[in-house]
Amino acid sequence: MELTLAIAIGVLTGSGVWLVLRPRTYQLVIGLSLLAYAVNLFIFSMGRLRVGAAPVLGPGGAGDPAALADPVPQALVLTAIVIGFATTALLLVVLLVARGLTRNDHVDGREPN
Repeated sequence: MELTLAIAIGVLTGSGVWLVLRPRTYQLVIGLSLLAYAVNLFIFSMGRLRVGAAPVLGPGGAGDPAALADPVPQALVLTAIVIGFATTALLLVVLLVARGLTRNDHVDGREPN
């Protein structure tokens, strides 16, 4: 499980960095989104990956804190997903307006020769 998660974080980070370095603005927005997803997965993994563990309390009431999953990273990731969705929507609107005004979608505003 940990190896799969580490590989997923690495692939998302690598793809995000590659897209951020591309010259088009749409690729930049998608790259930033992939980087945000990689960071969200990393934060989520900091809450200890426990399969079959109770999120807060076990079936018998109060349990051993070492056997419970940490809910704080889950709440942080949920908040980051909502903020990331709003930020991506705002960036896409700005991208469409900038493309309409400049008639191209390059980051520096110039077409390559």
